Amino acid sequence: MIFLMPFISIFIGLSVGLKIKSRKFLKIVDIISNIVLIILMITIGSNIGVNDSLMKSLGQIGINCFLISTFAIGLSIIVTFSFEKSMKLLDNINIKTDDIQVDILEDTPSENASYKSPLIWSMPLGIVSGIAFGRFLLPVELAFLLDYVIRICLIIIYIGVGISLGNNSDTLKYMKQLGWRILLVPVAILFGSILGGVISGFVLGLPLKITLISSAGMSYYSVTGAYMSSAYGVGVGTYGFVVNVIREFLTVLCLPLIIRISPGSAIASGGAGDMDTMLLPIQKFVGRDLGLVTLFNGTVLTMIVPFLLPILSGLLSLFNLR
Repeated sequence: MIFLMPFISIFIGLSVGLKIKSRKFLKIVDIISNIVLIILMITIGSNIGVNDSLMKSLGQIGINCFLISTFAIGLSIIVTFSFEKSMKLLDNINIKTDDIQVDILEDTPSENASYKSPLIWSMPLGIVSGIAFGRFLLPVELAFLLDYVIRICLIIIYIGVGISLGNNSDTLKYMKQLGWRILLVPVAILFGSILGGVISGFVLGLPLKITLISSAGMSYYSVTGAYMSSAYGVGVGTYGFVVNVIREFLTVLCLPLIIRISPGSAIASGGAGDMDTMLLPIQKFVGRDLGLVTLFNGTVLTMIVPFLLPILSGLLSLFNLR
């Protein structure tokens, strides 16, 4: 049931999103999703707080998450750079995108607004308050209810993802302008992230269900953290959330250095975040024409991640590689 839940929920949301193309409706869905995301963070925090072994290892978890994220970003950049140079993926892209770019700027919050958003600070605050609640207030005999809350939140988030994808489906029509080769950009980022997850697992001596699945989230922290918590428990789910939050922070912090490697490297570092929070920061470095490539890449990866996670989880279970 856990394996099928993302597919069913996203399909429901996608069906709704394709039928209702209202910005007002999408805004309401976004508000509901953000509220549910905060509830999810509090629940994950409570699950951590009520677990003594997790509380004792929080410091080590933080270090591991930083290293996993670094491997995922690094390998994404290496693979994308290799594709970019060997196949000249981003050369001679000079599309008449003035109208398209205006739409992007209208639909996407400004760089400053995205980082002043209450969601940026409310998520870590939710986890911290949840830890305090679980540690000092939550009766141990009621802790089992947290797993049900996580699953309900996950279903709502997946439906919200589907609605958002349905409303943004027009973005994919610009693939004809970009050419089929542009699909190799998200493929390279996906392959690099997975490879980074595998390598970090061997280096850190952690199970692949932690390193591989969290790296495959490609900065999509809400879905990755929720799915891993539901599938493997809150201890593993913590990695899914933190690894991908760190990926976004490291991307913003290191963009001036990453862009010196190549434009594709900056796009690769943002991962699925290229669709929203990372779009304008990266566009400022890669330029307006490649800003469309950035948006397209983020859209494709955002569509892939919710399906990819349960598939990878199923493969790990099938081959007993957990």
